[in-house]
Amino acid sequence: MTESISHRKIIHIDMDAFYASVEQMDNPLLRGKPLAVGGSEIRGVVSAASYEARKFGVRSAMSGVQAKKLCPEILFVPPRFDRYKEISRKIRKIFFEYTDLVEPLSLDEAYLDVTENKKNVPSATILAQEIRKRIFEEVGLTASAGISVNKFVAKIASDYNKPNGQKTVNPEEVGAFLEQLDIKKFYGIGKVTAEKMYQLGIFTGYDLKQKPLEFLEKHFGNSAQYYYQISRGIHNSAVKPNRTVKSVGAERTFFENLSSEVFLEEKIISIANELEKRLQKSKIAGKTITLKLKYSDFSLQTRSKTLPYYISDKNLIIDVAKELLYQERLKNSVRLLGLSLNNLNNQEKTKEAPKQKSVSVQLQFEFY
Repeated sequence: MTESISHRKIIHIDMDAFYASVEQMDNPLLRGKPLAVGGSEIRGVVSAASYEARKFGVRSAMSGVQAKKLCPEILFVPPRFDRYKEISRKIRKIFFEYTDLVEPLSLDEAYLDVTENKKNVPSATILAQEIRKRIFEEVGLTASAGISVNKFVAKIASDYNKPNGQKTVNPEEVGAFLEQLDIKKFYGIGKVTAEKMYQLGIFTGYDLKQKPLEFLEKHFGNSAQYYYQISRGIHNSAVKPNRTVKSVGAERTFFENLSSEVFLEEKIISIANELEKRLQKSKIAGKTITLKLKYSDFSLQTRSKTLPYYISDKNLIIDVAKELLYQERLKNSVRLLGLSLNNLNNQEKTKEAPKQKSVSVQLQFEFY
């Protein structure tokens, strides 16, 4: 059976080592040196690593202690999120000069649907080159890009020629491109799932494509349909300019581990203050409060409670958070504490995204 899907021209822009690159741009003394944003040689977790540090195996979410072991010369700097947001706004302003269909995934990456664009340029590849050039000239940072027929393939492609490069996967090339990839390169297949697929003899996109849907359902349950489709390059999710916020949170990593609920109560108050500010800025409230605890052995525990009404007031958040804190005894000393609010009341605030026209696969696409 021949599968028929509509194609769009999607660009995925991904800034290169964004946080670390901003720090190196702002401080010439850091340029060319292995750098970690966040963490330290005795505490904390790395938020981002420069390419000089990545050569030693340093990665985001790694402990600062481990980063120091891998790269003794590494430099640690505290994150400056206000600065990163400022730079991100400048970059997005450039995006919107090309299309209104921009879907940010984070401060440093976004999807752009340029099937129909404000420049009336038929080549998505040329547009991606121009956008990257403007980011470098106007902001001072490099970006990589992936260009293809849907979000899934474009995101994989953006990682292909990093840093400061781009990769175009034309409609007729999608199948061969995915078949030769290691399965761990597939967006949506994490480390645990990849290991399970290896055990089942699935090492590449080609291997995954050979497995019937029944086999995938047996081993992967509800995710089977997704894996079946992406192995064939099918991903019909549109670029959504108005993504609904599903959760708002704040957390703190402590300089010293805390082993008493009494000390954690004090931290709850300061974190709740920050969470309230974020909720007020977004003008939303939620029903479900989640307390996140990361212990000294790096194990993670969450405790949640859903209320019959929406809240955003810090005092109510604190009351519920304390209740969750004392719900059961601590398993160990605590290195990180977080609070988040989900089950939000922003569904009705989501505006309808501009309608996107499907482009038939039979049309000649100018990706080059």
